[in-house]
Amino acid sequence: MADETSGFELPLLLFAGFRTLIDQLHAELARQGHPDVRPAYGFALQAIGRGGATASELGRLLGVSKQAAGKTVDRLVALGYAERADDPADARRKVIRLTPHGVDALARSAAIFEQLRAQWATALGPARRAGPRGGSEKTWLPSPGPGSMWRAGSAA
Repeated sequence: MADETSGFELPLLLFAGFRTLIDQLHAELARQGHPDVRPAYGFALQAIGRGGATASELGRLLGVSKQAAGKTVDRLVALGYAERADDPADARRKVIRLTPHGVDALARSAAIFEQLRAQWATALGPARRAGPRGGSEKTWLPSPGPGSMWRAGSAA
């Protein structure tokens, strides 16, 4: 019978694994010419995507206020990763778009993530990768809420 007194360990292990992966990704991203990209900026760049987003949309996707999203955008603009542009559909709105520098960071990040994922998958092996799923196609993790960037098809 499993020790049920330490139920906090699984979330901590999952977080530690995620954090380790993100730290490795950002260290390599810095070596490849993007030393200013922090994890929060990386998530924002993903949420903005190639199609752009308004500050309200970005806040909703990241689960933060419009004001918090605006501060992140200010920093991305200052670093040259994003720019504000007029929305062709509504002159009252501004759309945040990635600059070529931002697109490069996003593309490199995706490539680095895939390399790291492959390394981890190899190190774990097929049996350990199956984990609690036991080989089924259904995930055992809860589904993210509506509007979350972590839902399939919700971010560009």
